[in-house]
Amino acid sequence: MRSLAALLCLIAAPALAGDGGRAAQLEHLVVQDCGSCHGLTFRGGLGSPLTRAALEGYAPEGLAQVILDGIPGTAMPPWRPLLSKADALWIADYLLKGDRE
Repeated sequence: MRSLAALLCLIAAPALAGDGGRAAQLEHLVVQDCGSCHGLTFRGGLGSPLTRAALEGYAPEGLAQVILDGIPGTAMPPWRPLLSKADALWIADYLLKGDRE
């Protein structure tokens, strides 16, 4: 239920990833929803690791595409119905910077 509430907040929120409030919402989404599969420390779980080292060499645009469209045949769902391209790029940049590690 907690994830559903977070997703509903994302839908209702303005899609301005540059907005400080939106950034906080997206960070919460990454920690709670992405972390539920990729591990709360992002070192892997059901999903692959999302550490800075594991993502080295990936372009933000490529990661954003995976976020938006998912990976067919895997547990990685498409987030396009809930996130804008700007949101997905913000998340990709956040993951690539690895400031949370």
